[in-house]
Amino acid sequence: MESENREWMRGLVKKIMDSYEKYPETCSIGSGNRLSRNVIIDVLEKIRYVVFPGYFESKSLNGDFVEYHMGELLNDIYYLLKKQVAKALVHTEDGHVVPEQEAQKRAEEIASAFLERLPALREILATDVQAAYDGDPAAFNKEEVIFSYPGVFAITVNRIAHELHVMGVPLIPRIMTEYAHNLTGIDIHPGAVIGSYFFIDHGTGVVIGETTEIGKHVKIYQGVTLGALSTRGGQSLRHMKRHPTLEDNVTVYSGASILGGQTVIGEGAVVGSNAFITSSVPRGTRVSIKNPELQFKGGVQMTELGQEGFWDNE
Repeated sequence: MESENREWMRGLVKKIMDSYEKYPETCSIGSGNRLSRNVIIDVLEKIRYVVFPGYFESKSLNGDFVEYHMGELLNDIYYLLKKQVAKALVHTEDGHVVPEQEAQKRAEEIASAFLERLPALREILATDVQAAYDGDPAAFNKEEVIFSYPGVFAITVNRIAHELHVMGVPLIPRIMTEYAHNLTGIDIHPGAVIGSYFFIDHGTGVVIGETTEIGKHVKIYQGVTLGALSTRGGQSLRHMKRHPTLEDNVTVYSGASILGGQTVIGEGAVVGSNAFITSSVPRGTRVSIKNPELQFKGGVQMTELGQEGFWDNE
């Protein structure tokens, strides 16, 4: 029996090895430039420590220790990000191999430029926190918003990833945003351009495509899709404007779908729940679906409970 198991295992290993030869594009064996998802997530968390100091660290921050701690964090971020970016830069769209020395030099420039963007990143994230607090009467205070709101977490990760995306870093921004997608159910492509005071309420099921453009003071609810009309063209559609534009002060309620690269939702427009939009909406417009007819049957008044309403007796 033991010899039969060994033979079976040898045969299975051979089949797996053959599949590696047959589909080399799904293998990363022997690559010296393999990214580490765990390291990238660690970098992301360290960046969150910097942009929201004192909220997520395990140690207390006070006095002179804050400056020392920030110096340590920034050094760690620079070192880890530089190494991962250098590996990512090797992975080009056209398969062109970037020389290691060139990738290292470019990675150092990108890591430095990213760290320089952190004060501006904090500034715009402060507007997102304010928008979440102002836009949700259930918010106890801004600390609750920062600690617990999935929309704020997803936007934070997206803004970090977007900075790397516009610097031309491949792979890493998408790894970051998919990490947030995994945790929150909110799928925002790092290529999306999003203005200040952005708020996603509840959040689950939100999809925001790569070429979406969002203005200032925009609020969207759970289940909203800002997507493409069709992706049947596949890679031939790359770099084309496929997703909609939302101008300033737009509100989109739950379950609405707004599709197409030429679709513009004008300033101050309100899109109601479950609307399906594939053409532009003028500024100040309210779009809603006519209420469906409700039917009630077999109920009795709940007078014994002292309430208006019906109790289903079926």
